[in-house]
Amino acid sequence: MTYSREKTVCFTGHRPEKLPGYGEVENQVLRVIKSMLYFQIYQAAENGYKYFISGLARGVDLWAAEYVYDIKNRFPDIKLICAKPFVAHGESFKGDDLWCLSNILEKADEIVCVSEEYSRDCYKLRNQYMVDRSSKLIAVVDDYKSGTGQTINYARKKGLEINIINVKDYVAASSGKNNGRKNGLIYLD
Repeated sequence: MTYSREKTVCFTGHRPEKLPGYGEVENQVLRVIKSMLYFQIYQAAENGYKYFISGLARGVDLWAAEYVYDIKNRFPDIKLICAKPFVAHGESFKGDDLWCLSNILEKADEIVCVSEEYSRDCYKLRNQYMVDRSSKLIAVVDDYKSGTGQTINYARKKGLEINIINVKDYVAASSGKNNGRKNGLIYLD
């Protein structure tokens, strides 16, 4: 599939165990974060972005891919591109994660395997692949000393528009403490 970098969005974010409530659906803070992720994807589609690349990691990547597919009902011309870090990615997934990944791969408009097999750098290569083909990054981040943080930094160096959903701000808002942070939940670079 040929697609325009200017009309392409990619995602980065943490796995469920690194997010509030450890990914439990009932966690109120996580529900707000997920709704903001959905809103950012919807807004991107509304603003003319046509291609959405998911790295298929558990948590934010899989949620984003599900949301893209859901938003296709309203914007049928958008495309979901799945960037697997290596061919066997997901074989160790269990339960809901396995079901979600299988469902997404079945519905994807394109599946790309960045590396043939697992290596120490395969996730970093996958992240670079996504950023190099996008003009916008939507990120859900709590810890900048992570693969998510590295992806955000790489996207900054490459000049992408970056929409950051900062987990710490949601946790602070839910506890009533703002600790001097900006009022608002989304920061645009």
